[in-house]
Amino acid sequence: MPSVRKKNRDLAPDRIAAILKALDEAYPEAICALTHSSPWELLVATILSAQCTDVRVNMVTPELFRRFPTPEAMAKATLPQLEALIRTTGFFHNKAKSIQGAARKLIDDFNGQVPQTLAELVTIPGAARKTANVVLGVCFGKAEGVVVDTHVFRIARRLGLAKGDTPQKVEQELMHILPQDRWIAFSHQIIHHGRQVCDARKPKCDRCNLEQLCRSKDKTWQS
Repeated sequence: MPSVRKKNRDLAPDRIAAILKALDEAYPEAICALTHSSPWELLVATILSAQCTDVRVNMVTPELFRRFPTPEAMAKATLPQLEALIRTTGFFHNKAKSIQGAARKLIDDFNGQVPQTLAELVTIPGAARKTANVVLGVCFGKAEGVVVDTHVFRIARRLGLAKGDTPQKVEQELMHILPQDRWIAFSHQIIHHGRQVCDARKPKCDRCNLEQLCRSKDKTWQS
């Protein structure tokens, strides 16, 4: 019974509303940190961001898109050319294959345009649910899911909003408890919070406006 009561308290509508309000106050204009000027550029940048910081991706993509600005251009590139440009993002062999495969998929199946549904996006090489959700939310304002990166995964569990041990499970839990019109903003806000305050190793709880709503066991400060 105690665990049931605790779960219900963690997911109480008034508590969730308070968390969303605090995020709005702290990050009223949170946006995607990946620099892009089109859905195609964001798709590629998000694929490159796997196991890599957005800062590093933003250092690499200007030259990549200068050399290969369209799916058609990238489809014709050689893998060594792409690998040289994205090497510092890590896993560059696989990522080069993915972004070239994405370019060819768009040309072959989608008339060179980034599709606007989750079902279509996840058929693109390198674009799993997280990438698809990023592109849909940022470029098309469509909330078909919740972006769960390492920050969202960690903080959702710290706040008791989810208990899943995979990003997919955490996403499903968040989709169940959050209003759909908050799915897109919630992820951006939590990602900013994770970078600025709720660090993985040593969260800055004394600076956190969610601290009084948080009962995480690894809190570093208690008001």
